[in-house]
Amino acid sequence: MNPHPLGPSPNPAVQPERNSQISIDFDRSWFSELETRHQKGGPWDDWKLFNLALEAETASLVTSFEEMQCLKHLQGVTPLPHQTETARKVLFEMRGRAILADEVGLGKTIEAGLILKEYIVRGLVKKVLILVPASLVLQWVRELNQKFGIPAVAQKKEHSWHNDVVVASMDTAKRDPHKNILLNNEYDLVIVDEAHKLKNKKTTNYQFMLQLRKKYCLLLTATPVQNDLGELFNLITLLKPGQLGGQSEFAANFVVDKRQPKNEGQLKDELAKVMIRNRRGDGELEFTKRIVRNIDVELSEEEKNLYHGVTSFIKDQYNAAGGDLNSMLSLVTLQREVCSSRDAVFVTLVNLSKKLAPDSPIRDRIWDLVDLIRQIKANSKAEKAMELIREMNDKVIVFTEYRATQEYLLKYFRDRGMTAVPYRGGMNRGKKDWMMDLFRGRAQVMIATEAGGEGINLQFCHQMINFDLPWNPMRVEQRIGRVHRLGQTNDVHIYNLSTKGTIEEHILHLLHEKINMFELVIGHLDVILERFEKQHSLEKSIYQIILESGSEEEIASRVDSLGREFHTIKSELDAEAEGTDHEGGLQQLLGG
Repeated sequence: MNPHPLGPSPNPAVQPERNSQISIDFDRSWFSELETRHQKGGPWDDWKLFNLALEAETASLVTSFEEMQCLKHLQGVTPLPHQTETARKVLFEMRGRAILADEVGLGKTIEAGLILKEYIVRGLVKKVLILVPASLVLQWVRELNQKFGIPAVAQKKEHSWHNDVVVASMDTAKRDPHKNILLNNEYDLVIVDEAHKLKNKKTTNYQFMLQLRKKYCLLLTATPVQNDLGELFNLITLLKPGQLGGQSEFAANFVVDKRQPKNEGQLKDELAKVMIRNRRGDGELEFTKRIVRNIDVELSEEEKNLYHGVTSFIKDQYNAAGGDLNSMLSLVTLQREVCSSRDAVFVTLVNLSKKLAPDSPIRDRIWDLVDLIRQIKANSKAEKAMELIREMNDKVIVFTEYRATQEYLLKYFRDRGMTAVPYRGGMNRGKKDWMMDLFRGRAQVMIATEAGGEGINLQFCHQMINFDLPWNPMRVEQRIGRVHRLGQTNDVHIYNLSTKGTIEEHILHLLHEKINMFELVIGHLDVILERFEKQHSLEKSIYQIILESGSEEEIASRVDSLGREFHTIKSELDAEAEGTDHEGGLQQLLGG
């Protein structure tokens, strides 16, 4: 060992060369940033960024598992108590698999948004698929982004599926090549709106949903059961297989026939584990008033001639068919259309004539009716509607059942200087969204068909006109539900146009005076109809009244008889609600 500290190394082979140099580089990029801030007098710290970082860190500290974390992160919505409670129950009791079965207008979309937001905040959900009717895709995207701060995107091309939160139509998703892409993905959460379209397990919709790999699942529908307990079994089995046992076990335990349950108490308990249904009549929710005006419309002589001509034609065909109602359903459509517009009648007559043999005697009758149509120079209903709209000086939605009437009204209003836009089922979702934006902004009138009205929210409008009346009260209710819903701050004015001396006058009398549907506790109507239709179809009953009655007096008498049946059913249901009767039914399972 060399005692001298500066002596030669014991291993000369590893000595550094005498001429080697060591290079040291300093990173001075920070200095230029410091010098810039010094010259500007700061900023020395970003207080906003600090607060954001602090908020993010605080949000990650969940103080209680059963405390809703998402509520303080909402942007454009203040949930109502029933919506928050529904979300809490799904999250903490149902473990993220549930049917949200609130009645129309109570905010199922908000409830689903709360559940999704909570899962995202907690880091439990990232990959999300939301399947809705095509007409609602953009509405869902807008609400999730604006109200919940969730960056949802609408599916447009194949590459859209790679986004974390995708909203798409069921019809698109179940088709190739999209189907294969989705079935190869694993989703944290799948949400299906209008889920009653999944009730039939033989459909491609049902089979597709069955194959999707998903951790959590929400099914949204206002009508989880209508005509068949088997439909309810299918929905719940899709959500939680085995919840109600196998199909034969379910039938043995809970089914008398497809519309009549047994062991209702036990079945309700099982349903409560997977389904939540809030009703408008529960008492905790406050809605604005409905103010109803029935407007009688006097037909011109030419319009009366067409009405009586159509009625006579249909009755003759009914008698020729030996009173077979089922063979007459397409013809009875004429009776409804003649109360709407000559244009609607004309389209149906032309289509009917195309199906007949060239030498059919019915063709002559059809062209006689076409001659009556040609004599009509004005539409008395359209004139009355225009008069009402000008009196309102406000936005108004006009509902009609018929595309031909819709097109006629569009031209009629525009020719008279009124801004009107259409909304119908055949439009693609982009055009529907455009029409809605135009109505919200520039246009005074929206003219919507039945198909177009599905799922749209029109709380910014509180005037509506039923240009013609469906013969099914629930369809009338669904129309009203587009404007009379949560978020509506004004009383809703409903104008029912009714042509005097026609079946429409009797229908309105039945709906308003006998069923009293416009003043019913909303949600009670479906229960009454379900009980009534155990015996016979309301629409078919009305068809028979038209076809078999020999006079206006007989029509009025038979419509009154229908009204008395509804009154009896309502009394029975009121008695059941007070506990004096316990007869079951499908709607009672849902809390009716």
